[in-house]
Amino acid sequence: MQTWSLVSLCVLLGLAARWGVSLNSYSGAGKTPMFGDYEAQRHWQEVTYNLPVQEWYFNTTKNDLNYWGLDYPPLTAYHSLICAFVAKTINPEWVELHKSRGYESPAHKLFMRATVLVADLLIYIPAVVLYCLYLTEGSSKKKVSTLLCFLLYPGLILVDYGHFQYPLCTSAFLLFIYSDIIIVICLLPSLKVSISLTLVLILIDYIKKCILYKLYCLVSFKAHTIVRV
Repeated sequence: MQTWSLVSLCVLLGLAARWGVSLNSYSGAGKTPMFGDYEAQRHWQEVTYNLPVQEWYFNTTKNDLNYWGLDYPPLTAYHSLICAFVAKTINPEWVELHKSRGYESPAHKLFMRATVLVADLLIYIPAVVLYCLYLTEGSSKKKVSTLLCFLLYPGLILVDYGHFQYPLCTSAFLLFIYSDIIIVICLLPSLKVSISLTLVLILIDYIKKCILYKLYCLVSFKAHTIVRV
């Protein structure tokens, strides 16, 4: 019981730190014409909501890839789509095609910050708790200390809640997959090879696509710049 009380306290401290950082500004605020990564995340919601899946990654009259073109794998795109459905319900102007470019308001900032916090609560924090309490060795005090370090790590908090992205989701998937592999090996030895291999392949595929999409976009941009020159 005492351990879980400390865990709850760690989670509350982590949430407080996150929300405290989110009260400040974000990268690119008010800076035309691109507005920074905050606008990139908002724009991806706009694109995924208004365009069919087959047009998400292609340059068309409705999807200008030079303006924060979607350059992350489909898993990220579907996350943007889920956020877009919520945004559309609250205020359709937030994801209105083309007309919402550069949209900034206190209400929208609150919504965008909330999407990161909800992702943390549903994905990252459970993954960290699972890993620290059940898959690390040592005393309860050491496990709680490790949990606190995870939840208060400034790098991810500043990127997610200051600069504005969702890297904590990827970190959570890594922890979940690692945790699943350990659990399978310990509890289900007869299935450990097939299930563990499947999970590892999913992880490798996701990371590979992240890297390939980034490289493709970089090479395409460089080639386009050279051609124009």
